[in-house]
Amino acid sequence: MPHELSGNPSRAGAGLVDVLDRILDKGLVVAGDIKVSLAEVELLTIRIRLMVCSIDKAEQIGLDWWKYDRYLSPGREAMVKENLELRQQLQVLERRLATLTTRSTGRRRRR
Repeated sequence: MPHELSGNPSRAGAGLVDVLDRILDKGLVVAGDIKVSLAEVELLTIRIRLMVCSIDKAEQIGLDWWKYDRYLSPGREAMVKENLELRQQLQVLERRLATLTTRSTGRRRRR
């Protein structure tokens, strides 16, 4: 009589999918410290913090550092530079408009 030792593979796959879905939805945090000491003198401390969650969940809790990391979003520097240039152009145009507005109101008063 054949006996299945490995269990139902489709059920195990579904269980793994459920676990991953829950981890990505809720998040998982692993934290730990490693300290190296010699003769009660601390030589090295390594603090490890690991968080596993979906991008949506990370943004929801305020973690969006990858958007501003120049190595992870290489086009950002060009966008920031262009944004700065556009702001400068806008300031120049606003000054010109203010100058034209004051000139035109001054001409109306003289009439």
